[in-house]
Amino acid sequence: MSAVAAPASRPGSFAGAKPLAPISYKAPIGYAAVAALATLLFGILPESGRRTTFSVSTRDDFFQIESFTVPSKATALLLCLAALALSAWTFQAARTRRKVGIWLPAVYAVLLIFALLTWAVAGKDQALPLTSLLQGSLFLAVPLVFGALAGLLSERSGIINIAIEGQLLAGAFLAAVVATITQSAYLGLIAAPIAGALVSALLVAFAIRYVVDQIIVGVVLNVLVVGITSYLFSTVLADNAATLNSPPRLPRIDIPVLSQIPVVGPVLFKQTALVYLMYVVVIVLQVMVFKSRWGLRLRAVGEHPKAADTVGIKVNRTRVWNTILGGAVAGLGGAFFTVANGLAFGKEMTGGKGYIALAAMILGRWSPKGALAAALLFGFADNLQVVLGIIGTPIPSQIMLMTPYVVTIFAVAGLVGRVRAPAAEGVAYVK
Repeated sequence: MSAVAAPASRPGSFAGAKPLAPISYKAPIGYAAVAALATLLFGILPESGRRTTFSVSTRDDFFQIESFTVPSKATALLLCLAALALSAWTFQAARTRRKVGIWLPAVYAVLLIFALLTWAVAGKDQALPLTSLLQGSLFLAVPLVFGALAGLLSERSGIINIAIEGQLLAGAFLAAVVATITQSAYLGLIAAPIAGALVSALLVAFAIRYVVDQIIVGVVLNVLVVGITSYLFSTVLADNAATLNSPPRLPRIDIPVLSQIPVVGPVLFKQTALVYLMYVVVIVLQVMVFKSRWGLRLRAVGEHPKAADTVGIKVNRTRVWNTILGGAVAGLGGAFFTVANGLAFGKEMTGGKGYIALAAMILGRWSPKGALAAALLFGFADNLQVVLGIIGTPIPSQIMLMTPYVVTIFAVAGLVGRVRAPAAEGVAYVK
């Protein structure tokens, strides 16, 4: 028997060694460019001598933290220079192929956000209420979090869920009707997931049973839900608003003791039941997706369905149930627009939040905690334009409304690192 010669290795290389990935300076250049622009706009060009006041405490806190005033230009310049220093560190990390943790973009974003706030409220007589800003940001992020989690559940199993917008809208509609008829906001909250699950059932029926392109099905379902709810609103709800479209509002629940902790209490523990339910869903899914047998099967079906099938996992059944579960989660997010706010249902009242939720899922890298962080960022941008509009600021409100989309573009472009979807996403599995 003749021996088989091993392939000759290249000079200076080790046999079997994995080749190094090419060095990319795309993210460091992006960090540096944004920080340099912020330094110019917030730290160099503004007038000197102006001051910015921030308020922290609310009247129900255990103890009061006095409002504080800072020199606007010097503070903004210092924060921007710190962001530039982080940008320089990313160049060194890229050169040495060192992995950058999630802490860096988080700290970088906080520095630039405070620089923006310091500049935007400079010279105003009214203080910027930081606690109220954060509290409202969390509340506005609720539908985005539920929508992003819905997309995560379906796309981790391999089904592209463009229909999040329709699931949110259907949940808002049914929650308003049921809550009005029963005069119970909690029953409306229970009904909302049913509507979202029904939309998802249509999605999987066409995507799996008839193997229709999943993106096309999602877009069509969004249009279908908009059409049905708008028709029912015009023909039924508008003429019977008192009996069918006047939902009660979910009461705010203050957690004893915890709700009186300065800053943290009002933000996290003075919320409605829907927000507390969001905490539970995020924690449970974070554990289940990455630490349980169910989560392992879910991810296996989304990454390599053929291999999953060979070990006995029912691929299409897994996709069906997880996509329907995702639709139910999105339906909960739809309840935010009606019973969580005590608002009557209106045509297209979700206002594109489903697409922002889809962006939050991508920015969060198909992870529950990542989706939560991304949704909070978008919620902060939404609430910021409201607060700054009340106080008065040189920033046009249209620019603030663009922020979530701009952040998404940067994220997909790789500014926060490589973003990779599940390998089998959108690929129908036919045995």
